[in-house]
Amino acid sequence: MQVSAINRCCPKPQFTSQKNGYENPINRGTEKGLAIWGSIGGSALVGATAAGIGSCFIKSGAKNRALKLSGIGVGAGLLTMALTLPAKLYNTKVRAFTREKEMDVFSRDRELKSNIMEEVDKEVKDEDVSLDQKINHYTSVQMANNGNGILIKGA
Repeated sequence: MQVSAINRCCPKPQFTSQKNGYENPINRGTEKGLAIWGSIGGSALVGATAAGIGSCFIKSGAKNRALKLSGIGVGAGLLTMALTLPAKLYNTKVRAFTREKEMDVFSRDRELKSNIMEEVDKEVKDEDVSLDQKINHYTSVQMANNGNGILIKGA
């Protein structure tokens, strides 16, 4: 996927795919990596907090104070990571799957609307089609696009 720069001439980013067709922007590997790094950061914060609380209870003149505090911090951090990482990975996997499906539905819908509008555009440019039929098809597409009504045509 390529993303163009935003400037005065092009206020909206344009997403173009190198492949023919559709490319889903949700990447499960990136989502998993972010979950792991988030868990590491949270565990480091818990470990630092535990070491800070431990410093209140261990006397400043105690033997191997720094070693004891670092042990408390590392132990709390590892315990926190062991308890939270599996749940975060599972939730990330479920959320990534859901977001992939939502993006599939959204992208397929956009692709379908684009194809329908191209067909209507070709019909409008065709001189053999009557003006009433062109207007009828265009308004039915716009009504469906805006969700203003359902057009049911009989046989």
